Amino acid sequence: MRLINDLNFPSLSLALTIAFLSGIAGVQAQLTPGEVSQQVQLNTITTAVPFLMIGPDSRSGALGDAGVALSPDANSLHWNPAKMAFSENEVEFSLSYAPWLRALVDDMNLAYLTGVKRINNRQAWGAALRYFSLGNITFTDETGTTIRDFQPAEFSLDVGYSQKLSNRFSGGIAGRFINSNLTGGTNVLGANSKPGRSVAVDVSVFYSNPRTKFAGRDAAFNWGVNISNIGAKMSYSESADRDFIPTNLKMGTALKMMLDDYNSLTFTIDANKLLVPTTPIYEQGSGSEIVSGFDPNVGVASAMIQSFYDAPGIVNFNEDGTYTIEDGSVFREELREFNMGGGIEYLYNDVFAFRTGFFNEHYSKGARQFITLGAGIKYTVFTVDLSYLISTRQQNPLANTLRFTLRLQFADMVGGSNDSEE
Repeated sequence: MRLINDLNFPSLSLALTIAFLSGIAGVQAQLTPGEVSQQVQLNTITTAVPFLMIGPDSRSGALGDAGVALSPDANSLHWNPAKMAFSENEVEFSLSYAPWLRALVDDMNLAYLTGVKRINNRQAWGAALRYFSLGNITFTDETGTTIRDFQPAEFSLDVGYSQKLSNRFSGGIAGRFINSNLTGGTNVLGANSKPGRSVAVDVSVFYSNPRTKFAGRDAAFNWGVNISNIGAKMSYSESADRDFIPTNLKMGTALKMMLDDYNSLTFTIDANKLLVPTTPIYEQGSGSEIVSGFDPNVGVASAMIQSFYDAPGIVNFNEDGTYTIEDGSVFREELREFNMGGGIEYLYNDVFAFRTGFFNEHYSKGARQFITLGAGIKYTVFTVDLSYLISTRQQNPLANTLRFTLRLQFADMVGGSNDSEE
């Protein structure tokens, strides 16, 4: 059981080409850990409802949280709705469960139920329910007097549609209703709190070429882009400021190489960037005048554009009240706002799968770095996947995270088949 004192509820924080992603990694790796503590100003981007950014399924969870360009499955609605039109099965369902932050608490968890239905050879639709439980919390006032016990929870309801625009290219869109009940209506500093609610959309594209060559072997190449959670700001009381939800740009590529008739390897990598404002740096003492960066109090559309150039960089304040901005620091910080994940999947005879991956986020933007492992086994229409997270940093609350996924796949239930490829 956890205690919340004073009832102060801030917002919660949680490639198209390999060369592009490697360039970002090179900039991120320029500073050693010792230099980071001296030269990089921490400036983590925070949003409301960060549970929307948690990768729910074990397959992508074992591949460094990469999934925007993987082959379609029942979890496509989260990673890239446009993939659904390329589904090889008539109907797919998936149920995922993950105990969350078990290094800190023992009663927080995420559940995700989703399904995809192919309408015909060129169209598909899907629906999903995501439920995030924050466990049991005891609310107290500033004197420590218990007010109540409550179990905060958040959920989202998704519906998506995808259509092939050609035999190798598709587009997709999804709508989402979000409900975040963190306080249960508890009075906060004289004001009644309320559940935060919002609606959002995803817009995505997907390209798949199953007939290509790599290193002299048959291969399939995919790439995808998904802009998710484009939606209204959220507030938990009538008087509180409204917070951005995690609008996110995800880009990725995947290559599946056939080793022989039974064995294959898939390589995948994703890059993510939050399309919300970065906190600027204010003048010391005043707390109101911005000395570097841009005003974060803008609309959703303006914030998405502004997010590509609003990093404040490294600001050094002098004793006489003047300040300097380190040359090149603004551009470097913008690149650090991209985090990356990728992995390798080995598949034997479409029955056994073994996976591993890595996820990296810069020290100044959240410092999530971890290795992932996983496996899957298929029997008739059932597939069971498991993933495990190993933190590369000490005292990481995500360490030892497990995810479990059960997938059901039903092929050609109405006698349909996919279009032949060009």
